[in-house]
Amino acid sequence: MSPTQAPVVALSASHRPELAPVADSLTASALVATLPLLTVFVTLAVLRWKAHWSGLAGVGVALLVAWLAFGMPLNLAALSATQGAAFGLFPISWIVFTAIVLYEVTVASGRFLDLRATFHLISGDPRIQAVIVAFCFGGLLEALAGFGAPVAITGVMMVALGYPPLRAAIIVLLANTAPVAFGAIAIPIITAGKLTGIPYEEIGALVGLQAPFVAVFVPLLLVFIADGRRGVRQVWPMALVIGATFALAQWATATFVSVELTDIVASLAGLAAAVLLLRVWRPRGTEEALVSLEQEREKDALARGGVTDSVAEVGAEGAPVTSDVAELEERARSLTSSRITLALLPYLLVIAVFAVAQLVAPVKRWLASTTRSFGWPGLDGKILTVGGDVSEATVYSFAWLSSPGTLLLLVAVVIAFVDGIGLGGLGKVMGETMLKMRFAFLTVASVLALAYVMNFSGQTLTIGTWIAGSGVAFAFLSPVLGWIGTAVTGSDTSANALFATLQQTAAQEIDVDPALLVASNTTGGVVGKMISPQNLTIAALAVGLAGRESEILRKVLPWSIGLLLVVCLIVGLQATVLEGVMP
Repeated sequence: MSPTQAPVVALSASHRPELAPVADSLTASALVATLPLLTVFVTLAVLRWKAHWSGLAGVGVALLVAWLAFGMPLNLAALSATQGAAFGLFPISWIVFTAIVLYEVTVASGRFLDLRATFHLISGDPRIQAVIVAFCFGGLLEALAGFGAPVAITGVMMVALGYPPLRAAIIVLLANTAPVAFGAIAIPIITAGKLTGIPYEEIGALVGLQAPFVAVFVPLLLVFIADGRRGVRQVWPMALVIGATFALAQWATATFVSVELTDIVASLAGLAAAVLLLRVWRPRGTEEALVSLEQEREKDALARGGVTDSVAEVGAEGAPVTSDVAELEERARSLTSSRITLALLPYLLVIAVFAVAQLVAPVKRWLASTTRSFGWPGLDGKILTVGGDVSEATVYSFAWLSSPGTLLLLVAVVIAFVDGIGLGGLGKVMGETMLKMRFAFLTVASVLALAYVMNFSGQTLTIGTWIAGSGVAFAFLSPVLGWIGTAVTGSDTSANALFATLQQTAAQEIDVDPALLVASNTTGGVVGKMISPQNLTIAALAVGLAGRESEILRKVLPWSIGLLLVVCLIVGLQATVLEGVMP
């Protein structure tokens, strides 16, 4: 549709996206298509709006662009937004909600105080705790669950371990990078394989030659964020051993064993390496790091008027979590084996339940059989692909039992009884958590509404096609598509659903291995997840900084861009000078 034509608000039988609807120019169309994204990031990062207002503004702009520039009937654009919002509420918000509920149950019972002391027994150094919890344990949760659960769970754990909320949010978002490509039993890679027809094992093996280059450095970056240059000087052996072990295990498992088990093996290998190293090596400056964190927490509390809204800083009956080093050491010495077991039980159960649900084939099939799918009313069958086929993306799946959120709730029920608060205490926790999360729900729903409008109208595809038109240079730029897709949708799986076939086509046109660029889409996505408004909201809520997503974004954006440049360089070299040695 020409931009000079008046839009028609009539109902339409269907919508078929055009790649260059604005003045028949792909460049102009792509620039217009970026307006919703620019709206979100400018209002969030520059104007410092609350995340839910930024999300709603982005949805409004996306609807206008879809209607006025991309010729999508307004009713179909609006219905697209409702399907996206529904997906944002279930399963995404449902997963985050139940993860926070599980944590709050342990807070209500006082077990979280013992958990912090338990980690102190493994290592009293908060920098090592950050790597073990956010990277190793978070990687294991990403492997089994994904969809925001690792950020939600490790976020509250990091604050309870003594980290100031903002620093905790940055750490968990940065840690949730390298494992994402193989997350949720390698769903992003399997999705790319189904869409392109390329064996997913081949794509996974190539991701295994890209993602480890990110993984090997992430623990060092976490230590830097935790304690600056001093931390890197004092703790680099541990960070390097964990990063290298994780990276090697990720490469070896993806290449020779199983793409689905890659992150499970890598996370456990990294944790085992940490435990073994701690038997023969001790970090320097532990007490200095603890004092520094204490001072920063006090400064943060004063800046917020001495009051914190972070649930992770409140223990049993509202008592503040102990932050004094001597008290912490005394509590750690008083721990018994039964108290340690009860402190770790919620997270051991999470691992066990997700492992059974994902790895035991009969259980996985039974859970999948309970999913109910239906075409989105008023939208199903009316959205076409660029090629003219009916899109299958308008089918909504209600995985009420197999959802990670439901599995987390089952664990929370068990822990509520084990910890003695019962169903009454659990109900109270759920009600209070629901109230605190109401604006977070709105944010996630609006961000997913934005993503669906952009996808169904063709805006996202236009941006991707424009970038793909860069010729041979596209080999270096291909990860940018995955980065954009994940930043918009909050999901590496969704980014592959958007751009995997585009990467395949572009690779064929520039005579590059299609599997390599499809893999690069996945790898580019892992460093885009930390700036997704969806994940920013999850992290902010987990650490008690709801409404301060813009502040978190400004802190993590440079890391995301820096890692993206590294991934672009790696993929570019693999597609050119290293082409002859690639598998």
